[in-house]
Amino acid sequence: MARYTAPQTIARGGFSIKVPETWWEFDVRPESRDAAIRQMINDRVRARPELAPHRETFEAFLRKASKDAWQSGALYCGCMAESFGGGTPVTGSVTVSLVGARTPDGDVLPTAPDQIVAQLGVREAKREGDAWRKVTTVDIPGVGPAARTHGIEDISVPGDERTIRVVLMQTFIPVPGEEGKVALVSGSSQLLELADSFFDIFDAVTSTFRFAE
Repeated sequence: MARYTAPQTIARGGFSIKVPETWWEFDVRPESRDAAIRQMINDRVRARPELAPHRETFEAFLRKASKDAWQSGALYCGCMAESFGGGTPVTGSVTVSLVGARTPDGDVLPTAPDQIVAQLGVREAKREGDAWRKVTTVDIPGVGPAARTHGIEDISVPGDERTIRVVLMQTFIPVPGEEGKVALVSGSSQLLELADSFFDIFDAVTSTFRFAE
């Protein structure tokens, strides 16, 4: 599925992450994102005319991804939007957010990976086609252990009562020296039939996450 290209390093306040250079990144602020998306699509289509038939699909996907990233407080949103032959465009996104975890009473929640794993629930599919979620720990090179979930999940649409089913991987990386705070690297796609491929992509991207020195 993947078109492999050289990675580019994205640096933000406090962290960096590497993604393929063909991925799309743009300003997610409401006042500027629509114009940025249109300009980016125009540039890509000029460079690769074969993308032209999928312009509307790409624009709808990028608008939704940027809106969701803004509403979730993401510091970074990177999207892949590729066309391989004449089939359905392949789309997915990765966001990075810094999240503070507290109880309703204001107490700081633990962020050690094993303690996060204990708080996250595994979900078993009772029949074919059901949503499911696995919970594990992983080791991020140069960073250390982190809690992770991956599966096919139903997630709420921000600002709506609907849910959508997605391929989802979330990795919770404790922030050094910041009690109760984690860097949440979240990868998602609505192409459920490509779940295993997306899990590999999201794992590879997440493995490049580093905290700034």
